[in-house]
Amino acid sequence: HVGADAAGVLLAEAPQAHDGVSLIVDVGTNAELLLGNSERLLAASSPTGPAFEGAQISSGQRAAPGAIERVRIGAETLEPRFRVIGCEYWSDEPGFEEEVKRVTGICGSGIIEVIAEMFTAGIIGADGKIKASASERVVEDGRTFAYVLHDGDPAIRITQNDVRAIQLAKAALHAGAKLLMERFGVEKVDRIRLAGAFGARIDVKFAMVLGLIPECDLGEVSSAGNAAGTGARIALLDRKSRALIEQQVRDVEKIETAVEPRFQEHFVDAMAIPGGDGQAPQQRRKRRGRRARS
Repeated sequence: HVGADAAGVLLAEAPQAHDGVSLIVDVGTNAELLLGNSERLLAASSPTGPAFEGAQISSGQRAAPGAIERVRIGAETLEPRFRVIGCEYWSDEPGFEEEVKRVTGICGSGIIEVIAEMFTAGIIGADGKIKASASERVVEDGRTFAYVLHDGDPAIRITQNDVRAIQLAKAALHAGAKLLMERFGVEKVDRIRLAGAFGARIDVKFAMVLGLIPECDLGEVSSAGNAAGTGARIALLDRKSRALIEQQVRDVEKIETAVEPRFQEHFVDAMAIPGGDGQAPQQRRKRRGRRARS
């Protein structure tokens, strides 16, 4: 599953032009990963599934007007506030109800943020289990529990199955990155670029809190936008780049995650929140400190 998209990303991002080790992830149903520097490039694909795009999520939808895209949960009250696509106001600000006639669901960036916020606030534990007594907003949902993000029509609830779907998706992505890092011989990367529609919208702080990506200086984690599309335009407009990318893709070492025993080990380790590196507890303390000061 490492194909044309990865080639376009490689052409647009040119990780081989950097001495530091870059990790570039084109996030989609299959996350295509590139890792390397001017000396060596590796590539792999991780089966993340469609959860990052809002599928397999109880109130999930594509990123469109009416979808929740940003979420914050009060550290003490555990009450949520959110923003939806198409409105500049937060849900607790004057003007929100006048501008937003209906909240229709939650998109990928929103589900990442709400689960990261639920973890930071203590509503879910490191195992991803929703705590029954955490808040009045935690309600019974069959044999498990759910967090009521928006008590409207429709009601937007974050169910235990939603949390599990994101855990599976983020564990697959993290495991692919760790496998490439292990093969490359590094314990930490120098920069991370997130590409694709989902990668362009996600707040990197929350990606780090959940353990979606491996440990990296937060200032070196950024969005690459539609890097595959950018690479395609470069190839269309510049004949020399076509010959260049044809050679580069031959030089890239492809790692088949499906047949690598270590992938499964990394996957299991990454199921916890944050999982893998354990970088999120420090992030958690910093964010609580900022909230206390505010």
